[in-house]
Parts: sequence; structure tokens; C-alpha cells
Amino acid sequence: MSATILDGKALAQRVRARIADDVGRLKAEHDVTPGLAAVLVGEDPASQVYVGMKHRACEAAGMLSRQIELPADTSQEALETTVRELNDDEAIDGILVQLPLPDHLDPQPVQELIQPDKDVDALNPYTAGRLAVGDPTFFSCTPYGVLEILADAGVETAGAEVVIVGRSNLVGRPLSNMLTLKGRDATVTLAHSRTRDLAEVCRRADVLVAAVGSAGLVTADMVREGAVVIDVGTNRTEDGKLTGDVDFDAVAEVAGAITPVPGGVGPMTVTMLLQNTLEAARVRRGLPRR
Repeated sequence: MSATILDGKALAQRVRARIADDVGRLKAEHDVTPGLAAVLVGEDPASQVYVGMKHRACEAAGMLSRQIELPADTSQEALETTVRELNDDEAIDGILVQLPLPDHLDPQPVQELIQPDKDVDALNPYTAGRLAVGDPTFFSCTPYGVLEILADAGVETAGAEVVIVGRSNLVGRPLSNMLTLKGRDATVTLAHSRTRDLAEVCRRADVLVAAVGSAGLVTADMVREGAVVIDVGTNRTEDGKLTGDVDFDAVAEVAGAITPVPGGVGPMTVTMLLQNTLEAARVRRGLPRR
């Protein structure tokens, strides 16, 4: 294995320690405790795990964490009422509604209800629109984590060719916009299942990001020698093992640096949710971001 392993777990620990320090100063200087509310509908096991992780991370950082658990048969109206109540709650700076929702619920109007200044999951179309025009409010948490990993590794994005495989609203689309903002200045190709000669497109990349949800999609022949490979995929094998979208062992022999799954991008997603919540607490009170 020749590639440098980009350890997202270790980076997350360092960033969370910095966030906890900032929360402590915010409390001491302004008597403000950032608050995050997570709404969970139903009993999906994976969602319960994710919400639990977010709750523990908030408490460890000294933030207020509120979990609202609603039954699986909750109506659209009841869910939207819950969001409105959280919008009006001054103790809450950030709101997230855990996805996926039960099939009978429509997530789009729920996301549109979240106040933009509390949209720390960055799923409100207003937030996405601000990013698209180059004037962002909050960054989507997983792409934000990718940027932090690249910055920590000293990867220069200005002038770099970045190929993102996957065009979801959670990762691919926002990440492409974030990388083309002034100051990051990457040249981005957003590839997907209809891309012609995907392997050739990927081989152009200085930085290759896999965010499809297809185990082992990216193979060694798709990676240019020395490229940085960021694996955002999370897939379960038949034996329950967590694996990414990249054929890790083979690609690690070609790439210059690579993120593992688990232990790469995943830990940074929750971390950047905390960062967004901290920023929301400051901005909502007229305090500058840090």
C-alpha cells in the first residue's frame, strides 16, 4: 500500500476539541449555549444510531441537545407542526429532521419549513440557492467534512481538477458548488451513472470523490497515479461489513492519498454539524463567525 491514509476519525477528534473550546468561550463571554434539535420519526435502526451519535457529540461539546422522537405513523401535519415549534424555540439554534422518513411522509415541505438561520443540515432550498450563487450560509455537513479533510491534508484545490462521482443533493451537488467558490477555485466535473466513459473521466482527476452508494465502484484502473481519493460511500456487505464506493486495497496502491471506510469522511459529518450549530448560535445573536 503506497497511499497516505487520511484519518477522518483523528481529524474529527481535533476539530471537536476546538469546537468545545469555542462553545466554552461563547458561554463564558455571552452566556450562550448552542442548541441542536434532532427529530426522529419511527424506529429505523440506522437512523436511531445516527441520532444517538449526534446527541452524544453535542453533549461532549457542551451544547444543548434535544431529541424529539415521533411514532412511525406520525402525520405530515404533526411533523410540520413540530418543526414550526422548534423554529419558535429560542433555545434551539439548529434543527435537523433525520432522513429517511417513513414512506407516507414528504421530506421536501418539511425541509422548506426549517428557518434558514437554523438550517444546520443545509437541506432547505434557500440554503442550497445561497450556495449556488456564491453567498453561502451553511455548508452541507458531509461535503463540509470533505473540505476539512482536504485542507488538513494540505491538498491544494485552486486550479485542481476534481471529479465527483454522484450528483445527490446531500453530497455531489453541494460539494461541486463548494469547491468552485472563490478561494477554493477548483475545476469540477460532476459525473454520474449517465456519464460517458466514466473511467476515463475519473482518470483526469487530481482529486476523485466517490459518492454514489455502490460498493467497489471505483477501481484502480479509474484512478490516476498519485491522485487524492475521497470515499464518501457507505455500503453494507452481506456479512454486515461496512465498505465504501472504492476498491480500497487496489486503489491504495495507485493513489497518493485515500480515505478509509469506516474512519474517513463519516466521523467528519457529525463534526461539521456541530460546527454549523455553533456558527448558527453566533449568527442568530449578531455575533461574528469565527
